[in-house]
Amino acid sequence: MQDVVTVGVDGTPEATAAVLWAAHEAELRRARLRLLHAWVLLAPEPEPEVPPEDDRNYWPHRIVGEARAAVRDRHPALPVDEALVAKDPLVALEEAAEQSCLLVLGSRDLGGVARYVMGETGLQVVAHTGTPTVLVRARQGAARAPDAPVAAALSLHEPCQALLSFAFGSAARRGAPLRVVHGRHLPSYAYNRGGGVEPVAAREAVAAAREELAAALRPWREKYPEVVVDPRVELESPARALLRDAADAALLVVGRRHKLRFPAPRIGHVVQAAVHHAPCPVAIVPHE
Repeated sequence: MQDVVTVGVDGTPEATAAVLWAAHEAELRRARLRLLHAWVLLAPEPEPEVPPEDDRNYWPHRIVGEARAAVRDRHPALPVDEALVAKDPLVALEEAAEQSCLLVLGSRDLGGVARYVMGETGLQVVAHTGTPTVLVRARQGAARAPDAPVAAALSLHEPCQALLSFAFGSAARRGAPLRVVHGRHLPSYAYNRGGGVEPVAAREAVAAAREELAAALRPWREKYPEVVVDPRVELESPARALLRDAADAALLVVGRRHKLRFPAPRIGHVVQAAVHHAPCPVAIVPHE
């Protein structure tokens, strides 16, 4: 794993927002930033005696050049690499992810509807890569309030250490609080015969979940004593609880099983909800 943050560049407003987010993240990580543009028709060498505007590589070079200029304007000291490759974007992104500590992609926003519309390439990259991937919409390029928290969704069935490492590290680098959200439905015994909730049983379920959450967070709080942690147990759908508690977050961190026992990679419903409806950039952390 190299100290390189790779961002896909294609000249769209979404990609520009992703580039600026990735540049800020690379600076926080003290990493290099790689601007990646992939096009299968990219010419191997500049065509001689051809006007620049007629050169097959003119637009790829211009797209990457404009991205680099945007980075230089805000992060003049950040080391930046340019990568123009004659490959299918999916192949190029997957290969670059293997050589990076983080992959950042722009994601289209459908008008006034607060949801992600991930293209086929972006969806496949998220489903296949073993590298954490961040999705950024164009309107998310602007920084949020300095005290905006990092939010993370945590399952207590099998707490994801990779997710906790990413979430605590992100909060520590930003000097931000970390909000860890665990959502669960009430157990069946908490309901009476009439379908109502037994208050005592509900309180016991919440208390047990809080103890489990505290135990899962304890070693990470010891490792990152500077991070202020806000653990939350919500007795409702994990996806619904997460989206509500991440409304003011600067970054939302969710986990995805990377090697499932299914014939094809899949994205769980919590990840689906996050990437379609979260109001902030979403980091998807693969884990075993």
